[in-house]
Amino acid sequence: MEMDLKDHEITADILKALGHPVRLCITKGLIANGRCNVSYMEECLEVSQSGVSQHLSKLKNAGIVKGFRTGNEIYYEVISKPAKNIIQALYGEDL
Repeated sequence: MEMDLKDHEITADILKALGHPVRLCITKGLIANGRCNVSYMEECLEVSQSGVSQHLSKLKNAGIVKGFRTGNEIYYEVISKPAKNIIQALYGEDL
């Protein structure tokens, strides 16, 4: 059986980034609701702004989300197709 470990490394890196309940919730929420800013996430998650920002930083570094500036605010969106597929597999119809 031949395996391409590079593909598995990419998936493992995404799973590591999603491996915290807050990051998982942020990613699921962005997929379900579209672009959001940190203030909105802070209210929904009941997590401090600095906490949300730290989790978003990890998601950005993993290539899962990207920020888009609109005026003074940055709105975040999930840009990783593999991450979207993982969330869809986990939550299916709940999105």
